[in-house]
Amino acid sequence: MKYIISYQNLHNHYIDIEFIADKINQDELLIQLPAWRPGRYELGNFAKNIQKWSAFDAQGNILESAKIKKDCWKIKTKGVSQIHIKYNYYAAEINAGSTFLDTTQIYMNPVNCCVYIPERINEACELILQLPLDYQIAIGLKPNTSPTSKEKIFFANNFHELADSPFIASNSLQHQSFICAGVTFNLWFQGECKPDWQKLTSDFTKFVNEQLIMMKAFPAEQYHFLFQILPNKTYHGVEHVTSTVIALGPGYNLMKNDLYADLLGVSSHELFHAWNVKTIRPIEMQPYDYSTENYSRLGYVCEGVTTYYGDYLLFRSGVFNEEQYLKTFADRLQKHFDNFGRFNLSVADSSFDTWLDGYNPGVPNRKTSIYDEGCLLAFVTDIFIRKNSDNKNSLDDVMRYLYSEFALKNKGYSAEDYKGIVEHFSNASYNEIFYNYTNKAVDYEPILIDAMEYIGCELSKNPSGKIHEHGLGIKVSSINGVCKIISVYPNSVADVAGISVNDEILAINKMQIKTEGSGTNFNDWCNYFINDNSREDIISLHLTIASQGIIKELDLIHQHNNYYKIVVMKKSATANKEQKNNFETWSKNKF
Repeated sequence: MKYIISYQNLHNHYIDIEFIADKINQDELLIQLPAWRPGRYELGNFAKNIQKWSAFDAQGNILESAKIKKDCWKIKTKGVSQIHIKYNYYAAEINAGSTFLDTTQIYMNPVNCCVYIPERINEACELILQLPLDYQIAIGLKPNTSPTSKEKIFFANNFHELADSPFIASNSLQHQSFICAGVTFNLWFQGECKPDWQKLTSDFTKFVNEQLIMMKAFPAEQYHFLFQILPNKTYHGVEHVTSTVIALGPGYNLMKNDLYADLLGVSSHELFHAWNVKTIRPIEMQPYDYSTENYSRLGYVCEGVTTYYGDYLLFRSGVFNEEQYLKTFADRLQKHFDNFGRFNLSVADSSFDTWLDGYNPGVPNRKTSIYDEGCLLAFVTDIFIRKNSDNKNSLDDVMRYLYSEFALKNKGYSAEDYKGIVEHFSNASYNEIFYNYTNKAVDYEPILIDAMEYIGCELSKNPSGKIHEHGLGIKVSSINGVCKIISVYPNSVADVAGISVNDEILAINKMQIKTEGSGTNFNDWCNYFINDNSREDIISLHLTIASQGIIKELDLIHQHNNYYKIVVMKKSATANKEQKNNFETWSKNKF
């Protein structure tokens, strides 16, 4: 089976695709386009981007065809031995999982736009790219073409490998490579930026080596970090076996402070995915079925464990210092304690429901996060194993076992498999965490405190520095030039007063609320009225709210330090020698 990729008018963003398959020996043939892409467990409905679609025989005669589902076609093929399907795909969106065409590049995720014959999904594929001679190609597939040829040809062992092999082709790619444990790792940057190659290769070598040492083997002969660097604020990554696509921006901040830390964090996260979820897979995804949802309750392992290791291995390898790591961990803690969905839907059930409402927050306080709660559970599980094995084993052993005994044997694992492996390496019952936290909607605070104590740390909860958060129980943001409420603390004074998520705050004590960039002056006015000792007559705040187009006037008396807290993990001043040793064994850093 062959896929010929070309284009005509770059500014129209349409990629032309010709799919050719021979050895046709049936009267009717089904042609499927993927309905979703691995790495994002929600329906993508990629077929909406196809403008033209026709089927032909080898002589160019049109074959009768009809669309029978949103992304599946039936072709009349009686007496036909070869089919040619010609269609185009609108590629105007650029992120880490999309397909994009403009005057600077062609960037493709084949899983978005390449059709396949379901019963022949395991047959070899040929990808033929018709490109300008000066284009470089960043791709994980092996080439079989002359460097001077206009047609660049690549082979995939099956459609799964093709679907998992995004590429960027342009004449402006910046490239550097390095070798770790015999594996070549490539850094490709597309977009306006100035990579500091020495700093990049130094930091990448450290965390790549740490991951290779931990897992002891790598699932590919080479690996490609494909960076789409955009001029605007961007953060997104998607995993593959031989590559990852990472979208970041703005390009002028690439090597600076927070964005560079983001680059390292998402790169470490996506590399760990080459093992976890791309090769170590839940049983429901072994193999992938691209035509429909692949429901699983193991997102807390697929994404949660990866989120934990993505940052933790940066700390363990010395790329992140203690302050940087604790900051990333505090972000996970904060999201957990600010998300009241933890009382309504477990992380296992939230894993299942990614297919329902995707990666949007959804209705207020309904669900947890496979990334955040999953990360915290991974930390707790790691410490649980260390504690019960006297630091002889850890979550590292679980992941290595899943790789050697499941992934390399083409077996998917179940939730019970994962539980059993944790119990094997800890030599203790995992029931409490598994049944009462992973599979139950509950606050993680008790198990977090217990895990932190083992490594000489403690959970610190302090009042938010914003009066409207700790005193009223609301969080706000500037959205489309309006001060909008994005979160309401259950049973807070704001909640009792009838304030809802998405309400707009127009005024406080008759003073207009204005937005300033991404922020507002709402908290400044809260500070002014509440902390102004010369205005003792002001005992409450009068808010003018717009709710679904209806103006409301509400009086709220703030409750000092009652609601949102700032949550961090920090070292305990009273940590004993054993706890300090546990910290150093866990982190490979001095206490």
